[in-house]
Amino acid sequence: MASGPVYDNVDPLREQYRETLITNRALTRALGTHHAAMLCIDLQYLDAARGWGVFADAERSGLPPEAQDYYFDRLENTVLPNVRRLQDGFRSLSLEVIHTRIQSLTQDGRDRGPGHKRLGLHAAPGSKEADFLEIVAPRDDEIVINKTASGVFTATNLEYVLRNLNVTALFVVGVYSNECVSTAIRDACDLGFYVTLIEDACATVTPELQRATMLTMKDRYARVMSTEQALAEISKVEEIAE
Repeated sequence: MASGPVYDNVDPLREQYRETLITNRALTRALGTHHAAMLCIDLQYLDAARGWGVFADAERSGLPPEAQDYYFDRLENTVLPNVRRLQDGFRSLSLEVIHTRIQSLTQDGRDRGPGHKRLGLHAAPGSKEADFLEIVAPRDDEIVINKTASGVFTATNLEYVLRNLNVTALFVVGVYSNECVSTAIRDACDLGFYVTLIEDACATVTPELQRATMLTMKDRYARVMSTEQALAEISKVEEIAE
């Protein structure tokens, strides 16, 4: 049987996207003028800690043991240490570090979005599930945005806050890569922000989903960089500003 044609990463708009969204000089200017921020998505006990929230009952989580092992090994050994290194880098340059988390306004969660109600996702104010993981928790006066939907831009006032801060570029990390992280990146791109996704500072539940997300995001919605590359870039902030 003859096979159909094979297309290798065909994208007729790839060069236009790279020129206007990925390699644009405005991104460099955003760093140099301190208009870049780090966005940390949902690094909390609800969805990123063994034995809590979604994973309180491992058998009922919907994920086979091997997927949970992959997810938590990646989180604990790669993602969380890299997020912390990036946070420290941004903080050292007085660049904004902004945190989002899933948390309702009410104890019973009646204000949650329909999607979270259907999924049974709930982190009440003051609950352990709403707590950030200690290694990457907010410090001092850092901004925290609470949400009860996948998309932080559609469900909160994050855009308003970023505009008030004069932020034009975002470096995004967190979980899950293929859900809340990618939704935030697509929305941020549509809203005109220059977005960088840190590939070794985000995680999801299978390597296939992780690879697919990086492929989908890269050079269309965001630059995709490693932690080392991002740290090297932000280390030049003062040099760029001069």
